[in-house]
Amino acid sequence: MEGKPMLLRALAATGVATSLFGSPAFAGSPPPPQDRIVIDSVTASGTGCPTGTAAAAVSPDGTAFTVTYSNYLAQIGPGASPADAQKDCRLILHVHAPGGFTYAVVSAGYSGFASLAPGASATQRASYHFQGDPRTTTSNHHFKGPFDNTWRTTDTVPVTAVVFAPCGEERSLDINTELQVAQGTSSPSATSFMEMDSTDGRISTVYRVALQRCK
Repeated sequence: MEGKPMLLRALAATGVATSLFGSPAFAGSPPPPQDRIVIDSVTASGTGCPTGTAAAAVSPDGTAFTVTYSNYLAQIGPGASPADAQKDCRLILHVHAPGGFTYAVVSAGYSGFASLAPGASATQRASYHFQGDPRTTTSNHHFKGPFDNTWRTTDTVPVTAVVFAPCGEERSLDINTELQVAQGTSSPSATSFMEMDSTDGRISTVYRVALQRCK
């Protein structure tokens, strides 16, 4: 896999993944097995993640994976086209859980920066589902101008709503995210934007997963 453009690497033991989710994400789940969740491949497509601008890695403890974006920006104002107001990214992950286990996304953390003029607004959305499964978990987070700061959102799936991958079946995990900026009552000459990015061009989106034994 050395030559593949979306090479997956183990995260350094910096505690980045676990620091965002300090407590167990799925109450009552058994400790994860020794083997990590294995992500065979990640396909990213969408206006917010052009080819070569998204990468994924598995955490050292195997219970989280990180997706990093370097060009995920929605904006309005002078010089921006109507299409720039909404950006999206669809990630298709082929994930193998250790033998006898299945997995589910139970929480996710997002970070970025936004600059919204007075009267403008922005929305960050996310949805999660397994291929062929009609059940979808969706979240929406709204921001109102004036706003000029970093932002952080966290999605937590209630225990009763956690959807696990089917045992013994290979199903891809689809994660769809979206950034949208609206002019609202702000001046047409004002620029407003929202990015899932950082000053160095890379920001991590950490998805926490839980393992349980197949029955």
